[in-house]
Amino acid sequence: MSTLNEEEDCLEPEVEILRQIEIVEGEVDVHLLFEPRTDYGATPVRLKSKGRLGWSFARRSRFFNLATDLDVRSSVDGTRIEGTTQLTAGARRDVSLSFVSQDPGVVPPLGPEAHARMTRTVDWWRNWTASIAWDGPYRDAIVRSALCLKLLTHARSGAVIAAPTTSLPEDVGGSRNWDYRYCWLRDASLTTRALVALGCMDEAGAFLDWLLHATRQTSPRLRVLYDVYGGDRIPERVLSHLHGWRGSRPVRIGNTAHDQLQLDGYGQIIAAAAEFVAGGGHLGATQRRYLSGLGRVVRRRWREPDAGIWEIRGERRHYTHSKMLCWTAIDCLIRLTEDGFLTENVEELARTRAEIARTIEEECYDPQRGYLAAIGWKDPDASLLTMPKYGYLDARDDRFRQTFETIDRELSVGDGLLLRYPSGFDGLRGLENAFGITSFWAVEALARMGRLEEAKRRMETLLDCASDFGLFGEEIDAATCGVLGNYPQAFTHVGLILAAEAIARADEREQR
Repeated sequence: MSTLNEEEDCLEPEVEILRQIEIVEGEVDVHLLFEPRTDYGATPVRLKSKGRLGWSFARRSRFFNLATDLDVRSSVDGTRIEGTTQLTAGARRDVSLSFVSQDPGVVPPLGPEAHARMTRTVDWWRNWTASIAWDGPYRDAIVRSALCLKLLTHARSGAVIAAPTTSLPEDVGGSRNWDYRYCWLRDASLTTRALVALGCMDEAGAFLDWLLHATRQTSPRLRVLYDVYGGDRIPERVLSHLHGWRGSRPVRIGNTAHDQLQLDGYGQIIAAAAEFVAGGGHLGATQRRYLSGLGRVVRRRWREPDAGIWEIRGERRHYTHSKMLCWTAIDCLIRLTEDGFLTENVEELARTRAEIARTIEEECYDPQRGYLAAIGWKDPDASLLTMPKYGYLDARDDRFRQTFETIDRELSVGDGLLLRYPSGFDGLRGLENAFGITSFWAVEALARMGRLEEAKRRMETLLDCASDFGLFGEEIDAATCGVLGNYPQAFTHVGLILAAEAIARADEREQR
């Protein structure tokens, strides 16, 4: 809807992209081309002239308006606005694209009013970043990561999407091109923990509210991913008219993984609630009842095979990470009960927790290699680097040390860069590259193990792999340290924040 600016007492559009050009010295030719298309670029639109108000077009219930004080004109067929303006030192021009849906269109003024809007926006973001509660190391990287998470948060619902892009390839020219413009349950508890660590309790609370609302709509079955409004119908299809970035096809929208079974999602939700409470948050009565219901589902289903955290397509397996997150779900319910937030039968929960742990120890652990990806499989899985994070065992435990060494030895593709699993593990064609969050998980594990200097060295190496904007994609090219996959990736930045937190805590322990 259109918003009311209390300072100026005027209506503003729902969304505005505002670009301002200011010439500091000399002469510059500024060229503007506006040629919008709908249906992912397949369908051109006809622009209607609104005189001094600019040009507009509508799509279903959505209204768009372009306004500018640059010298431009419409093409003969009305599908393009284009023009070149020569500007000299001291000149300032504006380009504003505004948007509303199911609401009267509002065309924001240009000139001094546009400059005031830009100033208010900059001030708001500066005030928000100044409020980030972080006095530990790597503050610049932490602030960039916090900004990334905030910008990936849907303002109305509180949902945090994985990335704002689709089909940016994990392997240039390959087919590992997925749509990440949705909210994954596998990110839930770690995202909540990162927001709490930054002191962003409002954002953490909004995210948890969305999480519990969205999943309640499909409970007792949880979807792997949801849209920002909690919708769970996300069919996958190919856009054959698009060539993809650097020829990486197919270009996909939607994601078939939404219909998979991932048992770790139950643990993620319950652990997210526990993280929020640990940070001083409050759970309502309806939320507490829902968490108890999720616990009953976990107790009933934890023995089943699933698709695992990495959404492996094909036959389901008994993934160790999934079993561990079921253990985490029960463990968090016990802690929430002992802290007075729930009224569960702790003895029954403890028996289930012990039974899950027994299965992990007897069927998922190899004395020579540590914890393995799945029952009956000898492959390493970098998701098991999170075992100390969830409290399953201490990072200094010999079983975890052994697991870390196997993962670090067999999944390493460069200095501090890790794959998430071995090549061919997912049955897909093409190559995997270093995975951003698993590389940060290794940093966190090293800090927890007491190998602080090694953790710091790897952290610096990883930070050097950020883009010019200080942002990370899903994966990292081991050869060039370049960004790969959908970008920017919330999960990777969550890993960065939690790795920095682990280093800060290890530093404090050493100082004490």
